[in-house]
Amino acid sequence: MPEQDQTPIVLVVDDNIQNLELLQVYLEDIDCRIITAQDGLEALEMVAEHRPDLILLDIMMPRMSGFEVCERLKGDPATDDIPIIMVTALSEFGDIERGISAGTDDFISKPVNKLELLTRVKTMLKLKHLSDRLERTLAYLSEIEKQAQHGQCDQEPPQ
Repeated sequence: MPEQDQTPIVLVVDDNIQNLELLQVYLEDIDCRIITAQDGLEALEMVAEHRPDLILLDIMMPRMSGFEVCERLKGDPATDDIPIIMVTALSEFGDIERGISAGTDDFISKPVNKLELLTRVKTMLKLKHLSDRLERTLAYLSEIEKQAQHGQCDQEPPQ
């Protein structure tokens, strides 16, 4: 498999262009391809088009909040395995509770600390990579099991 196909894709979603640029600069220290969206609807389009390995998602956005984006992605079997880190200035317990019930995998508070961001992103990308490998391995084993069962059914019993 070519090396570029293994480069993880990180989708950064924020309606504030300065926040987008800051997160992009911070993420330059990680080997990943960064794509961006400036609102929730654009984020959903980017997910459908690029299938990111991780989403950094602002909560307070026009047109569709991060909570709504998270709920949609986690409610869809095609995207429910994409890790989502909510990036938020919100610190009320109710907001954290709502993010958890929406399905977020983690939170990062604004203003974003670069070391914290990089650590959490690297961890989530590693977990996603391992999860994907496990899924491929299980699919492979399932296929082998089907072939073995099919092979046993086609053979005449020994006499």
